[in-house]
Amino acid sequence: MPLNPRPEPFSTFVVGSLPRPQWVRDVIMDRKGGQISYEAADRELDSAVPSAIRLQERAGLDYLSDGEWRRESYVKVFTEHVSGFELDRMAQRIGNLADPVVTDKIEQTGDIAVDAAGFLRRETDRKTIVAVPSPYILGWRMWREDLSSGAYPTREEFMEACIPILRAEIAKLAAIGIDHIQIDEPWLLEMADPNHRERLGVDDLAYEIDLCVRTVNAALEGSGGIETSMHLCHGHFDRIRATEGGYEPIIEALGDINVGRFAMEFAAPQSHGIESLSLFPSGKVLGLGVIDHCDSVVETPDVVVERAEAALKYVDAKNMTINPDCGFSPGAQNPMDLDEAYVKLTAMCEGAAILRERHGTG
Repeated sequence: MPLNPRPEPFSTFVVGSLPRPQWVRDVIMDRKGGQISYEAADRELDSAVPSAIRLQERAGLDYLSDGEWRRESYVKVFTEHVSGFELDRMAQRIGNLADPVVTDKIEQTGDIAVDAAGFLRRETDRKTIVAVPSPYILGWRMWREDLSSGAYPTREEFMEACIPILRAEIAKLAAIGIDHIQIDEPWLLEMADPNHRERLGVDDLAYEIDLCVRTVNAALEGSGGIETSMHLCHGHFDRIRATEGGYEPIIEALGDINVGRFAMEFAAPQSHGIESLSLFPSGKVLGLGVIDHCDSVVETPDVVVERAEAALKYVDAKNMTINPDCGFSPGAQNPMDLDEAYVKLTAMCEGAAILRERHGTG
């Protein structure tokens, strides 16, 4: 099997998450608070997740997820199944949310994504995509010197401790037949924003890029021939993005990352246009963000086509797939609209069908 085989041109993907109905959010928060067990929560969520799958099938997606309806968030899913964290200790900059913080040596206590992925595979005959967080974003979101240094003296040491857990999880996802594995890594693009770096006290972007590349590649070792992506975005909560800026500071480094595809946010005005795609690495597949999940205005199929054809000036059709800018609700607390997500995904898939017909890839 070839390394990272290419998806078909203009294949349609979700980035991962869909908005969760209120009752699903209640189950997740009751589970977190200890009011119900994980087993009881899963029994309830087993009845909800098929609805998220049917929504994506009805919209026409080629690669679909379980909506990430079992997760509190795309990064906190790691701490739900790995010990060594104190919950809600590290304040974040959007939505007044808080992340877990590592305070002890970590140890895996259960499958991070495999059980949920197995349920997804049994519920659909479409291709499947499952996301796991990168070790780099875990290090930045969940290590704090005053609380974490007793367990891991440096952020880098904590990232290194996360790598074997993620590597093993990726291998298990491949073994059960998941079609596509996505590494969630919005922090790399956020680091390209000088205001974000100033907030964090980061003065060496080159070091951060190298650290991200090295830790992601280490987590992917042994993933074999399975299709892989990395997702990049500006972060968002309640329709507000956390950072802004184009990809120019980081885009050439993408060629050093051992994934086949990059799902990138480009419908967002915060991305400052698509001209940075002139530097997109050859040999990689672009997952072009054509749906602005933060904008309540629903794109038409013609808008999707227009955005894709603008990017075709820089990237060949055989190397282009289509996706929203980001997951619609990366965290359970993110107040987004499920029906809006459905009609946006439907328009995206209709636009992709036009592109396949127009460019002879159907």
